[in-house]
Amino acid sequence: MRASRILQAVEAHAEGEPGRVITGGMPLLKGASVFEKMQDMAANHDEIRLMMLREPRGNPGLCGNAIVAPCHPDADAGFIIFEQTEYPPMSGSNTICVVTVLLETGIVQMQEPVTELTLEAPAGLIRVRADCRDGKVTRVTFHNVPAFAMHLDAPVEVPGLGTVEVDVAWGGMFFVLINGEKIGLDPSAENGAEIVRISEAIRHATAEQLPVVHPENPAITGPTISNLWAPPLDPETQGRGAITISTGPFNPERPQDASGILDRSPCGTGTCAKMAVLHARGLLGEGEDYVNAGPLGTTFTGRILETTTVGNYPAIVPSLSGQGWIYGLSAYSLDPSDPFPAGYTVGDMW
Repeated sequence: MRASRILQAVEAHAEGEPGRVITGGMPLLKGASVFEKMQDMAANHDEIRLMMLREPRGNPGLCGNAIVAPCHPDADAGFIIFEQTEYPPMSGSNTICVVTVLLETGIVQMQEPVTELTLEAPAGLIRVRADCRDGKVTRVTFHNVPAFAMHLDAPVEVPGLGTVEVDVAWGGMFFVLINGEKIGLDPSAENGAEIVRISEAIRHATAEQLPVVHPENPAITGPTISNLWAPPLDPETQGRGAITISTGPFNPERPQDASGILDRSPCGTGTCAKMAVLHARGLLGEGEDYVNAGPLGTTFTGRILETTTVGNYPAIVPSLSGQGWIYGLSAYSLDPSDPFPAGYTVGDMW
């Protein structure tokens, strides 16, 4: 076997959302922070993201993570998140996958019944509590970066839909949040194709008409992802959501061809963004839980720990908890004669 690159990975999922974790074979990335290392990967090593997420080694629903050395002295490990069209500064499901992999493979020593550790994500330091039993991580709870709303009930003109009211909020990524009841679309799995098509059209229009920039990091812009939400069906939960992750460029001339994929989990950053919107409306207070259900019926539990400000925006400090599972160990190689070193996408499923 000839190989110009070999990557070792652990396959994991958090409440249904797959998050491949690269544990070996990454190039040495440059930067004085994990955010700068993410920028270096995006600028100079993006072929790794494409190789790992696209076919034949990946699929549209797959997310990826690369374990890297932290730069902050308080951090036990660093990680870079990568998805089909972007490098998110933060992700809840991917954080849960990374913590599960770090502890269950021994990269970071597990302490039972509770392991506390600090991760450096591109968005900043993430304090983590992992409940552990018999060598298994049974629950991951972390303090997310502050979340805040930038627009509430803002009108956006969407071709084919007319005027749609949206919220725009940060939960570790910039989300456009859409009330499914107002547009007659329920965020259930069987509506996945329609959710993707409409959510991408609304996200694209919002990005054009209401572009946002993070007040503390001008390199972070959006919105880049959407959250179609609705009231709960299960009395044990407080809400539901269907997150659409883009898998390709949006063509405004053919919105019916929008390519995207539903997050299989309830989405951690999407849950935090929704909590920020609820808090801004006076509907969720400090110390209150928000149990959010995803398209598979699995849940993440969020809680407002305290309030703060980010720039001029009132913000919340949320925690989020869920569980991850390892389902495989893998090694990926690239033959120098392979005609698809960066993978490929095909219109039948992308």
